Amino acid sequence: MMGAEEADAGGMRRAGEPGAAGRGDTAGGRVRRVLARSLEPYADVFRVRRAWRFSAAGLIGRMPMAMLGLGTVLLISAATGRYGVAGSVSAAGSIGYAICAPQSARLVDRYGQRRVLRPLAAIFAVSTLLLIVTVELGAPSWAFFVPGAAAGATMPSLGSMVRARWSALLTGSPRLHAAFSFESVADEVCFIVGPAAVTLLATEVYPAAGVGAAAALCLAGTLWFAAQRDTEPPPAGRPSPADAVSRRGRLAAPGLLVLVPVYVFLGAMFVGIDLSTVAFAQHFGHKPLAGFILGSYALGSATGGLWYGSRHWRAPVERRFAITLALTVGGVGTFWAQPNLVSLTCVIYLCGLTIAPTLIAGFSLVDAQALPGRNTEAMSWLSTGISIGVAAGATAAGFIVDAAGARWGYGFAASCGGASVLFCLAGLRRLNVGAATPQ
Repeated sequence: MMGAEEADAGGMRRAGEPGAAGRGDTAGGRVRRVLARSLEPYADVFRVRRAWRFSAAGLIGRMPMAMLGLGTVLLISAATGRYGVAGSVSAAGSIGYAICAPQSARLVDRYGQRRVLRPLAAIFAVSTLLLIVTVELGAPSWAFFVPGAAAGATMPSLGSMVRARWSALLTGSPRLHAAFSFESVADEVCFIVGPAAVTLLATEVYPAAGVGAAAALCLAGTLWFAAQRDTEPPPAGRPSPADAVSRRGRLAAPGLLVLVPVYVFLGAMFVGIDLSTVAFAQHFGHKPLAGFILGSYALGSATGGLWYGSRHWRAPVERRFAITLALTVGGVGTFWAQPNLVSLTCVIYLCGLTIAPTLIAGFSLVDAQALPGRNTEAMSWLSTGISIGVAAGATAAGFIVDAAGARWGYGFAASCGGASVLFCLAGLRRLNVGAATPQ
């Protein structure tokens, strides 16, 4: 048998020698082997029983995070012609999400995902329906804010709940790194597909179609996710009086004191890039290309996330977080100097490569530091931080772009990124997993 194996190996070597007919096949084979090795960690993760089901359901159910805000703007602006009101209603939804997502996550940790998600998804669907009805009936502008804020407040934070399931299934396993990486890539897929889909539906089908599709996807994905009880983490239950007193005033994870401000500034940076890119493309007379350019940013992030998750890292996770964050912000600092859309597209893709690794490391830090029974709540605070940054940064970036142009908008985005790096470096010791993990 050994001789046959050696003969096969020798045959493969001879096929790759100069002049052999299989030379091209051998090069292609090497590429396939490299790809197979890169994807093997993800294949290994999805060998976990029924893991693909809750991951797929989570992907469908969290599509609205990339659709609802833009869909709201397109719906209201089409009916009223007023972008200011449309943007304000969208911001109200972001603020509602930022306030309520950690509270919903706390209930999930206490009572279980299924018991909280089903009523939450129903209220979200009703709220979006009321928003569509008030707009279609020509109600006063102030009437849009109540259902708009309610929709944002009740949009399920499925990203943190999917990660909580992975954490419960793979605690202590190196596969958890690949699972978190895959979910960050799934987030980027939402931001590649979602904005394009909602824009197409709202502009080519019907103005309310974008918001309606977001509600339908959320309801379908969330109910499918909640129905999968065999992979649901066990609820922690109501804390005892002594535990309730000890928890009072304590963060769900010590590192959140540093990470939440970092993510707030990251959210402001991202929305500054979005608005500046639209203005930059409009300046060159190609406004529709803004979506393609921003999609390249998300595609770069997805590419970087797949590569990052396929490797085993020796460096501490807090150091990786700081390095990838600095690289992300450093790349954004070059956007203002780009001479045209072609160069911006190339640079924005390359700079996107470190976004997902940064977010993956952030979720890994929080997961490692989360207090017992507060894992979902801890991870939801990162999404809350980004939402606060987006809501605050959109207003500031909008005024800057209107007054001074896209390049100054990119400067604003870079300054927000710089602030996030400074917060990270100042609190790096608190992010140390070994020192900060609760006992």
